Amino acid sequence: MTPAGRADIEAIWRDEAARVTATVARWVGGDLVLAEDLAQDAVVAALEQWPRDGVPPNPGAWLTATARHRAIDLMRRHRTYQDKLAVLARELDTSEPPIEIDDATVDDDVLALVFACCHPVLAPEARVALTLRLVGGLTTTEIARAFLVPGPTVGQRISRAKRTLAQAGVAFAVPAGDELEQRLESVLEVVYLVFNEGYAATTGEEWMRTDLQGEALRLGRLLAGVAPDQPEVHGLLALMALQASRQAARVGPDGEPVLLDDQDRSRWDRGLIDEGLAALDRAAALGRPAGPYRLQAEIAACHARARSAAETDWVAIAARYEALVQIADTPVVELNRAVALGRALGPEVGLAAVDALADEPTLAGYHLLPAVRGDLLARLGRAAEARAEFARAAQLAGNARERALLLARARTAAASD
Repeated sequence: MTPAGRADIEAIWRDEAARVTATVARWVGGDLVLAEDLAQDAVVAALEQWPRDGVPPNPGAWLTATARHRAIDLMRRHRTYQDKLAVLARELDTSEPPIEIDDATVDDDVLALVFACCHPVLAPEARVALTLRLVGGLTTTEIARAFLVPGPTVGQRISRAKRTLAQAGVAFAVPAGDELEQRLESVLEVVYLVFNEGYAATTGEEWMRTDLQGEALRLGRLLAGVAPDQPEVHGLLALMALQASRQAARVGPDGEPVLLDDQDRSRWDRGLIDEGLAALDRAAALGRPAGPYRLQAEIAACHARARSAAETDWVAIAARYEALVQIADTPVVELNRAVALGRALGPEVGLAAVDALADEPTLAGYHLLPAVRGDLLARLGRAAEARAEFARAAQLAGNARERALLLARARTAAASD
């Protein structure tokens, strides 16, 4: 075993957080507060031991075993946990062999964790925040940026959500039948937000977080198996697979972002494109009106089918954004629609659509609003205004790589002024 630094341990935790927390939650009867505390205790133990002893061969099993042992210690100290201890003790062999990770059981545990976090007893915003925290491993700061709300607000939502689930005695299980369908919408929203945080990280030094993309895709595939007759499940899987297919082309040799028009499309993952297009076909074959995920997947498919940026069918993309606005009219969708209009009908049209969003409160601190405006101004030859917009976008950006890209675009605009 090799010694581990803090960054190595944090990276491992990113990969294992959902599985460890979900497995421990099953052991402690779905008590998410206790499960997260025990999982965090295991990480603290890793930070103490791994730098000295090295990373174990199966770090996930080590973290899970450590959390389990902490659970037993805690339950022995508190009489209120005696019933849970009796159940847990039966699972603990006194010889304490290494835990064997059963992927099928762990997958069920993670899905059960997602559905518990998305229980209708919680408000929609609380469901999303809690699942991003427990399943995605996001910090409250990262979740706050995804929601465009203050960090303390997210922290309060998460704390209240855990208490509410505990008080309501929510079952730790994947629902079935009508209950499954009723709870799918918020689950899909959560999975997509996890994916988006991986696709374009809101904070940190890296442009993408491939661990979150991979986890969201894995959950999407599991959901497609659990709910094969739900078109939006396949639509979301299609959308994530098509977007993830660009992963290798989205960064340069030094990890710098590469924008869509500049990407080497030969580096796009053909296997993920095929998976995405097949999922899109399955969504359409179910014969129901297109929902927001399917429409967004159709937009991604337009990019995937274009052999070059110049061949992109922006008219078709703009038409799908028009349909998307009819069923999911949010400021961010409107901003994306403005981009498509600017490419399909000219930058003047796009700029007018962006300027119509200038007073939208939820976009006041959103860095992509000035970034889009800067791009449209640059295409119109208004270099000085474009430079100012790119500079403002850089100030608002929380990701270091994205900030550097925006500052570079500001310098380019200044040079052409």
